[in-house]
Amino acid sequence: MDAVLRALDVAIASIVLLISAPILAVVALAILLTSGRPILYKGVRIGQAGRFFWMYKVRTLAPDAESRLGPFQEAELSRRTEAEVTRVGRLLRRTHVDEIPQLWNVLRGEMSMVGPRPVRPAFFSQLCEEIPQYWQRLVVRPGVTGFAQTRIIRDESWNNKLAHDMEYIADRSIGLYLHVLGATVVKAVRGDPAPGPGTVD
Repeated sequence: MDAVLRALDVAIASIVLLISAPILAVVALAILLTSGRPILYKGVRIGQAGRFFWMYKVRTLAPDAESRLGPFQEAELSRRTEAEVTRVGRLLRRTHVDEIPQLWNVLRGEMSMVGPRPVRPAFFSQLCEEIPQYWQRLVVRPGVTGFAQTRIIRDESWNNKLAHDMEYIADRSIGLYLHVLGATVVKAVRGDPAPGPGTVD
C-alpha cells in the first residue's frame, strides 16, 4: 500500500503543480508589488522518523513575522498571526493557494499529500513532554492536508488533533487517503479556514 500511496503522491503533486504554475506566477508578482520579498516562506519541520526538512509555502505574513510569533502557540498564536497577515495573504489563505509549494516537498519525498501536519522542532519537543505518545505521528510522512484538518477547528486541543492523526495512521488506506483529499478540496472551495496545528505561516 505504501508504494501505491507514494505513486499517488507523485502523480497528484506533479499534475497540480503543472496546472497551478500560472497562478503561482501571478501570486508571486502580487506579493512582490504589495509587500516585497521573500515570495516564499520556508521553515524547518520534523518529518518521518524525526528527520528535519524545509517546508515551503507562499508567504502570507508580513516579512520576519516568524521572529515575532515564534514563542506563541494555539489560540494566542492564531490571534497574533491574524494581525500579521498581508492583504494578499488573506486571500491566499482563504483559497489555500499558499499551500501549493508544499507539493515540491511531496515530490522530494519529505511529505505526503495526506498525513499529520508537520510541526516545528521546538513545538514537537514540548508536545512530546506533555503528550508522551505524540512521537507516534512520525511513523508516516507529514501531509499537505490531514484527517484532523478535515474534521476539527483551528484552536482545538493538541490531544484531539493527535487522536485524529492516530486514527488516520491506524486506518490508513487508499480509500481514506482519497476521502481526505476530497474533503480538503470541498473545504478549499467553500473557503473554510485551514485549521492547521498552530504553526506559523
